[in-house]
Amino acid sequence: MRFKVIIAMVEQEHQDAVISSAKEAGATGVTILNARGEGIREQKTFFGLQMDQQREVLLFIVEDFHANSIMDAIYESGKFKTGRGMAFSWTVDRVIGTESQMEALEKAAQEKYI
Repeated sequence: MRFKVIIAMVEQEHQDAVISSAKEAGATGVTILNARGEGIREQKTFFGLQMDQQREVLLFIVEDFHANSIMDAIYESGKFKTGRGMAFSWTVDRVIGTESQMEALEKAAQEKYI
């Protein structure tokens, strides 16, 4: 099997929708990291204190053939068109520890290729 990692940075308010849509598109799990970030827009301040927008970094290890549909689902559910998130994927050379997901991954691969 070939895998990709999808890394999606989403606003907290969209986290549940992004995870749900990614799973519907074929993701079998997610790791969630809390993060802060700064982009092209200036950070808002309140009496000199920065008002950080909390973001979540979502890490998905997915079968290669699901990656594009998962990225499309994340784009829509994360409201990325308004510039409030970003996602990208990388090819993964080796994955270990996926034994609990292997049955679902093999079934999806059979349905796709056979």
